[in-house]
Amino acid sequence: MRARPRPGTEVFGEAWERLFDPPIAHRGLWTPGGAPENSLAAFQAACAKGYSIELDVQLTADGQAVVFHDDRLERLTGVEGRLRDHTAAELGAMKLSGTDETIPTLADALAVIGHRAMVQIELKTPFGEVGELEKKVSEILIDHNGPIAVIGFNPYSHAWFADHNPQVLRGLDSYGWNDENARKLAPELRKSLAALEQVELARPDFLALGLDMLPSPRADVFRAKGMPIVAWTVRSPEQWDAVSDHCDNLIFEGFAA
Repeated sequence: MRARPRPGTEVFGEAWERLFDPPIAHRGLWTPGGAPENSLAAFQAACAKGYSIELDVQLTADGQAVVFHDDRLERLTGVEGRLRDHTAAELGAMKLSGTDETIPTLADALAVIGHRAMVQIELKTPFGEVGELEKKVSEILIDHNGPIAVIGFNPYSHAWFADHNPQVLRGLDSYGWNDENARKLAPELRKSLAALEQVELARPDFLALGLDMLPSPRADVFRAKGMPIVAWTVRSPEQWDAVSDHCDNLIFEGFAA
């Protein structure tokens, strides 16, 4: 049984309905040795299969929004250094995973996807740096007519959208906060984020939760009140079967969801 609709969700239109179906391809429909993650080819492949799309967005040195997950460039491009130290033009010339695909701008990605797929845009906003990326993404979304949601781990980023662009569907990400990146944050903050204590501050419309915290009794309470739960990242049918009774959709990779 999916989360019951809450008053006010009609403002999101098609985006609300497509939050529940179809499944969401993590960083597009990419494959090892094929279309790289977060590439235009991966987004084309997801559209062709009828999936929704999750992608990651961060700012360049010249203030442009580009689609890329890691803070650093080495893993996917072989270039040393941080993404944020390069311009969009420089990044657009870098090849992804030995293919002819390059790092796309968010505007180019949305132009390719159009209305063919629901897009969940993960804002890679560092804690303490809210506003610049959110504003840029909001400007880009003005010219996009397809169903959209913004997601991310920073509750202040969601609060910014709630205040400045409330008609955009918002999903707060969380997980166990036990990995190496999370340990850069204060222990008290990590504990609060993992316990979903930031929901009131963030004011999201749904929750996107890591498998390491599902099923979650606290998330079940939010879901019973009408806040859908999306599981990530699901990498097998068995993983989905283990949590599907507590969730409304999944962000997946590595199998046909």
